[in-house]
Amino acid sequence: MMKKYLITAMSAISLTTAGAFAQTTAEQQKAMTPDQVLTDLVAGNKRFVSGDLKSTSSDVAAARTITAKGQYPKATILSCLDSRVPVELVFDQVIGDIFVGRVAGNIVNEDQIGSMEFATKLAGSKLVMVLGHTSCGAVKGACDGAKLGNLTALLSKIQPAVDAVKPTAEGETNSSNKKFVNDVVYKNVELTVAEIRKQSPVLLEMEKAGEIKIVGGVYDLASGKVTILEESK
Repeated sequence: MMKKYLITAMSAISLTTAGAFAQTTAEQQKAMTPDQVLTDLVAGNKRFVSGDLKSTSSDVAAARTITAKGQYPKATILSCLDSRVPVELVFDQVIGDIFVGRVAGNIVNEDQIGSMEFATKLAGSKLVMVLGHTSCGAVKGACDGAKLGNLTALLSKIQPAVDAVKPTAEGETNSSNKKFVNDVVYKNVELTVAEIRKQSPVLLEMEKAGEIKIVGGVYDLASGKVTILEESK
């Protein structure tokens, strides 16, 4: 079972260099703990919400030159395909800071999990995040039982979340019920996190050893805030 809460980053220590939004280096990546990476992303999201972005003032040309020689991302994020969720901006990160995988409904399959294993075990990332968002079109389609070509198979992967959410007082279990849809969004993220642990002994072993952290999050389209899901103790 998961509980929802918004991490506040009032005292977060930035992993960037004062006065400039620096690239993540190999040394920084190695020294970071999973909790530090999560704190850094939450602090970046706070800047995104306030409009005080550091990433937009970074030297893109210099970043391209530096990252062409190598990459040391601190996190890998599985996001929905939705155009309104620009992952790097949402967390105020720059070129080379995070791996991003995208698919409608932020569902997981062996390709996405294999990418996560590469990102962590081989490329050194310390955090795996599944990022859903409010009013998700794929979730709405699953709630409505939509059928369309290959999309049908994709939506079937969200169906367990639909089935797990109890109807609200209104009783509607389709896309017309905003609360139901968003409850399914949270449940879908929760189940996807569980599926990653189930399907990947590699990631599960790394998490148990404290080498990485696997978390879920939900982005609010209206406010820009990311709510992090943590397991209930």
